Amino acid sequence: MESLKIQDFKTFMELQAIQQFTNGSITSTNSSRSVFQDMLSELVSGDALESTSQTLGSLLSNVEAETKSFLQPGGLTSMNINPISTAHANNQSSSETAKNYDHIISQAASLYNLPEKLIKSVIKQESNFNPETTSYAGATGLMQLMPATAKSLGVDDATDPEQNIMGGSKYLSQMMARYDGDIQVALAAYNAGPGNVDKYNGIPPFKETQNYVQKVYGTFSS
Repeated sequence: MESLKIQDFKTFMELQAIQQFTNGSITSTNSSRSVFQDMLSELVSGDALESTSQTLGSLLSNVEAETKSFLQPGGLTSMNINPISTAHANNQSSSETAKNYDHIISQAASLYNLPEKLIKSVIKQESNFNPETTSYAGATGLMQLMPATAKSLGVDDATDPEQNIMGGSKYLSQMMARYDGDIQVALAAYNAGPGNVDKYNGIPPFKETQNYVQKVYGTFSS
């Protein structure tokens, strides 16, 4: 557990450095400071370690996406920063790739009583249906599971699409049950951790999380 805490603290510092680097272009400093402070408190106290790990992973994925956008033509393209690493390029369109996982998603939806489209919407936002996506924080696979979260969900190999979808869907169903079927609040918990949702009695005032909920719920509702 101590090694996990050290790794999470290291990840926390990396995330803060990325946020500071992109501060001139990304205007989420107040909400980011708040989530940083909340997570640092949990890391120092040792509370909710697995939840904090998953939150760090989700936030890094969001900041990575913003950084990638910032580094597009007109930004700092000469710095050659690769926000998200993948083992192989995915030449299929996301819609074609999504169909590859329809049977697994259908099984997960049935097992965990979730709408298939909700699972697909989360996967779309988390990895764009690339099972080899890995974030700087170590979040892995289609539903971007952090190692501690994956372990708690019984996932041995987060790069395996079936294990990842089943594990991520199980976690999402836990959040749905915890928040009485409120999809948007459950999505906020998936992204920012249930501790933050409980603290703010709803979707936390973090721009990263609010954008995440808006995008995923928008895809789900379309």
